[in-house]
Amino acid sequence: MARKIRFVEPAKLYKTIKEEIDQAYFEVMEKGDLIDRDQLKSFERNLADFVGTKYAVGLNSGYDALHMSLRAASVGEGDEVIVPAHTFVATCSAVVNVGATPVLVDVTKDFNINVDLIEEVITPRTKAIIPVHLSGWMADMPRVMEIASKHKLAIIEDACQSLGASIDGRGAGSWGLTGCWSFYPFKMLGGYGDGGAITTNDPEVAAFATRMRFNGEDRETGEYHGHGFTCLLDNLQAAFLDVKLRHLPHWIERRKQIAKRYYQGLSQIEDLLLPHYEKPGFDHVYQNYTLRSKQGNAFSDYLKEHGVEILTQFRKPYYKHEALGLVDRGFPETEALSREVCSLPMNAEIDDDEIEYVIEVVQSFYR
Repeated sequence: MARKIRFVEPAKLYKTIKEEIDQAYFEVMEKGDLIDRDQLKSFERNLADFVGTKYAVGLNSGYDALHMSLRAASVGEGDEVIVPAHTFVATCSAVVNVGATPVLVDVTKDFNINVDLIEEVITPRTKAIIPVHLSGWMADMPRVMEIASKHKLAIIEDACQSLGASIDGRGAGSWGLTGCWSFYPFKMLGGYGDGGAITTNDPEVAAFATRMRFNGEDRETGEYHGHGFTCLLDNLQAAFLDVKLRHLPHWIERRKQIAKRYYQGLSQIEDLLLPHYEKPGFDHVYQNYTLRSKQGNAFSDYLKEHGVEILTQFRKPYYKHEALGLVDRGFPETEALSREVCSLPMNAEIDDDEIEYVIEVVQSFYR
């Protein structure tokens, strides 16, 4: 019987910080601090400090962060928003659900938007760009910001997979009008349920999101500022996330150690493209260890058959789903990497011997 190496193990991680998580739980429950209380405000302050912005606003999901950001940027009917052809569908769906049109752009070998292709799709209707920082590695934000400044476009960073990543010391989620975060349980900073947030340096954006997440109401004055939504980060989840945020720098270092060991064990295999990119100043935090195998499904299936739980996002590009009604202009890099993509187990709780087993299984496939 083959071993079972989990992609992530939330229960195992919980045991390493059980005392702190339990303490946070009992504090919330014993005080009855269930909605919009000190735990949420504390987490928002600490998240903003970590990212390097003035404000953070806790929301119900990463999707809500994208949706709220687009509304804060006044994106709506008749507008176009540039998004990568390779990302989770929520990035694109948020654009559609505010009434705007997503314009897709192909990616490069590092899975992020191909900046060289952005300007050719900008039109008088273009209102914003959503660069996505996938798997812990940032898009080329200096160049994205140059284009945005030149064409007077808003930048909304989908940083849901890259908390802690940076370029020249400037963190993901601190470059654009907003940074969008997901605290889905399998993220580096994951809740025990869903959650999200935006980070921003704009006080008006922070105020807008704070009101709109609670049906448009200013909770201090009782004044309604518009028809809003119900997408507030749960206070209990905020308490848990605040605990885990204190451990995140250590967990990121552990992920980098794991990535280094994967590289040592697998870099000699010619048919693998490993996620180690040479860009001065760019810091990879390895939310996922996402490689490309020329053998595609045969490679992924072999790992699963030998007990290695892997992730293959996204084998079918989202624009290929007819129900979404998106325009497929032809995205060769997205389609190539979609056939080849495979993420190996990557989490702070994995043991060294489990990493060695994953490497052994990969090597055995190529032998």
